Amino acid sequence: MRVAALQTDILWENPAGNFERLLPWLEAAAAAGARLVALPEMFACGFSMATERIAEPEGGPSSQFLVEQARRLGLWLAGSVPERPVPGERPFNTLVVAGPGGECVRYRKIHPFTYAGEHEHYQAGTAAVTLAIEGVRFALFICYDLRFANELWPLAGDTDAYLVVANWPETRRHHWRTLIEARAIENQAYVVGVNRVGEGGGLRYSGDSRIVDPLGEVLASAAGDETLLLAEIDPARVAETRRKLPFLQDRRVL
Repeated sequence: MRVAALQTDILWENPAGNFERLLPWLEAAAAAGARLVALPEMFACGFSMATERIAEPEGGPSSQFLVEQARRLGLWLAGSVPERPVPGERPFNTLVVAGPGGECVRYRKIHPFTYAGEHEHYQAGTAAVTLAIEGVRFALFICYDLRFANELWPLAGDTDAYLVVANWPETRRHHWRTLIEARAIENQAYVVGVNRVGEGGGLRYSGDSRIVDPLGEVLASAAGDETLLLAEIDPARVAETRRKLPFLQDRRVL
C-alpha cells in the first residue's frame, strides 16, 4: 500500500480556509497513487484550547470534509477533529479515518497533553483502535500518545503500521523524531508520523514528518516546509522482520 503523510501549515481556527488549502494537496496525493492520506492533528483549526469556538458535533463540518473527500478521491483520509459527541460535555480530540465507501472510524486521544492544559478542555479517550485498510492493519494514535510505549506494545501483534498525527512543537523536535524510530524498532512495525509546520497559538512547528520501516529505517522524511511524503507499506515485510528477529515473543510487562 502506498501511504501519504501530508505535512502542512494550519490556518488558526479557520476550518473553511484549511479545507480550501487542502484540496490541491489531496488531489496530488490521489494522483500519486496514495491509498491512505494522513493529515496533521487538528488539521482544520490548529491545536487550540478554545473549545467553545472550535468544537464540533460528531459528524460536523471537519469530519464531513474527510468523508466527502475520501469518497470523491476514492481513498482513505485521516485527520483529528475536536468533536463533542454529547452537548454540554467536553469534546474529544478525535482521529477520524474516512474511507472511499463512506466508512468512518474514530479514535479518541487517550493522553491529553496536560503540559498545555489539554486535559482541562478535552476528555481523554479510553480505548485503543485498530483497523484494516486494504490488507494493512493500522493502529491509531495522536501526538502525545507517542510518548507512552505501553499503549502501543499490546497492539503490536495485530499491527502492521502505527499512524500518529501530531502538532508537535519545534522545541522538542528531537523527541518526536527519536520516539517515532523507537516505536518502529521496538514493535517491529511501520510508523507513519505526520506533523504540521508553521506557527499556531504562539508555537512554532518544524514538521519532521516521517515514515519509518519495521527496522527503524526512515523511508521518507521532511523538515520545515509544506510537502507530501509518500512511501510503500508492506505487511509481508513486517511478518518477515518478526520471523527473522523474534523479539516480540520475549516482551514482558511487569
